[in-house]
Amino acid sequence: MKAVLQRVSKASVTIDGSETRSIAAGLMILLGISPEDSQEDINWLTGKIAGMRIFKDDQDRMNLSVQDIKGEMLIVSQFTLFASTKKGNRPSFSLSAPPETAIPLYESFISEIRQKTGLTVRTGEFGASMEVEICNNGPVTIIIDSKNRE
Repeated sequence: MKAVLQRVSKASVTIDGSETRSIAAGLMILLGISPEDSQEDINWLTGKIAGMRIFKDDQDRMNLSVQDIKGEMLIVSQFTLFASTKKGNRPSFSLSAPPETAIPLYESFISEIRQKTGLTVRTGEFGASMEVEICNNGPVTIIIDSKNRE
């Protein structure tokens, strides 16, 4: 499971050109799921995200978590995080989990992050055509891979 975290002052997702879901300051989370991912990956990744200290404290240091600032989160599924560009110029997405595997894991991830943080969590819609607007604050962007726990 891969997550791209962006510290944002605001973010929104428009689904199928009509419904918009938005957040104020917090985290934009783009989530990629592979066929090998499991509940263990969700548990580890949600814990890591909940405690990630990438927000500024009163001394202008990145020392606070999204929980500390009582921020919000916007989670959008992003199968292209598992793109393979090994051959040619057209990416392959065969390393991404198929919907029947990814959807339950995506929903479990959302439920787990809500439970761990108690914060407002908005989401995109799995498989929908979406437009994402991000006001990256910093900019701060962190990539986390549950299979590469550095």
